[in-house]
Amino acid sequence: MASSIHDLARHLNISIGTVSRALNGRADVNAETRQRVLDAARKLNYSPNQSGRNLRRGATQSIAFMLQPHPGDQQYGEPFFIPFLTGLQAKLAEHGLDLMVVMGAPGDYQQERLRRVVETRRADAVVLAATRREDDRIDYLTEVGFPFATLGRSKSGGRSYPSLDLDFEKAGSDAVDRLASRGHTRIAAVRPSHNLNFGYLFMAGYRKALKRHGIDFNPQLTAAGSINESGGYAVTPDLMRAKKPPTAIIFNNDAMALGGCRALVEMGLQPGKDVAVVVIVDTALCRYYSPSLTAFRPALEPLGRRLAEMLLQSMPAFAGPEGAKIIREVWPLELVVRDSD
Repeated sequence: MASSIHDLARHLNISIGTVSRALNGRADVNAETRQRVLDAARKLNYSPNQSGRNLRRGATQSIAFMLQPHPGDQQYGEPFFIPFLTGLQAKLAEHGLDLMVVMGAPGDYQQERLRRVVETRRADAVVLAATRREDDRIDYLTEVGFPFATLGRSKSGGRSYPSLDLDFEKAGSDAVDRLASRGHTRIAAVRPSHNLNFGYLFMAGYRKALKRHGIDFNPQLTAAGSINESGGYAVTPDLMRAKKPPTAIIFNNDAMALGGCRALVEMGLQPGKDVAVVVIVDTALCRYYSPSLTAFRPALEPLGRRLAEMLLQSMPAFAGPEGAKIIREVWPLELVVRDSD
């Protein structure tokens, strides 16, 4: 009895990727190989998941979203991911699919959990978030030929999978433009400390805009921290103790901004008056802080719906008469002007 997809691949003397693509009904596997895989799976009583569902494409009728909470005492994520997941689920439901959230431990990048989802066939496809610049999860899914899409770009996997990202580079650039137009020349940037690709994109936009305005890049005016309130709280005092402290700070996300603003207040500085603050990703947290925080707003529910559409169009069972296709998009963020800058 084949206990995993590895056993089935060894029995057939073909790659795991070919077995996975055959079980998924991918068009890049010829009909003879696909039938050989299905026949062997039935003969060996191989089951694609623990429930013993059948081997046909789309049998689980579910899509797995891999959610990695960030480490720390405050769990950032819900203000962003709940609206996004609402949109993702709504579009999947139109096709009779359920959304399954696979939650990891804080700081766990879920490589083993992802492998279990694939090898036990608990879902028909997966959606990854928090993409790293070089991402082992993408490399693995590409190798085994399992359907997936990403919220965010990566250097891994080429252009072989659907991805939908926010334009962090332009937002970083636009934030500097806005602050420079108000006379700021000492503009700090706070980014995530992990190897997350959106942090690189944000910093690329930030540095390009500084150069465009004739402002020298100063590494003392940049900091990296955990993506939560404590991360922003921890790094902001060091920025303000620089020989020439910043008059403005751009935070990569809302939670870091809240912690950073708390640190400013404790130092006797008023956000929006003594130090201008701009946030790259807006959520309700930015609206209800005092002063309310100028931020770049993503359309989260539509973002979720669109990523679901892109994933489905990459899967032959849902692609329609035109056939499967890979779509990759980058969406703009809308500047919402409030009181903090």
